[in-house]
Amino acid sequence: MYRLIFIIIAVLAISLGLLVGTLNSDVANVDLLWVQFQWPLGLLILCVFTVGILAGALLCWLFGIMPLRVRLRKSGGKELQRPNG
Repeated sequence: MYRLIFIIIAVLAISLGLLVGTLNSDVANVDLLWVQFQWPLGLLILCVFTVGILAGALLCWLFGIMPLRVRLRKSGGKELQRPNG
């Protein structure tokens, strides 16, 4: 079941990437302080989207998961025990 869902999501992601790349085929000039390059606009959009997703996941991990792990470590795992009954 999970394999089928993974295949469907992978096909949708590939088709979305091809669609974005095809519809945005113009060249965009990117000028950073130390590097200048020309990329197709579709590739630039997908790269910026990927960097945004990774930055959001990192911030979620740093400000959401890490404090909970620290609090669990300080409590000695007492919060994991459930009362019987």
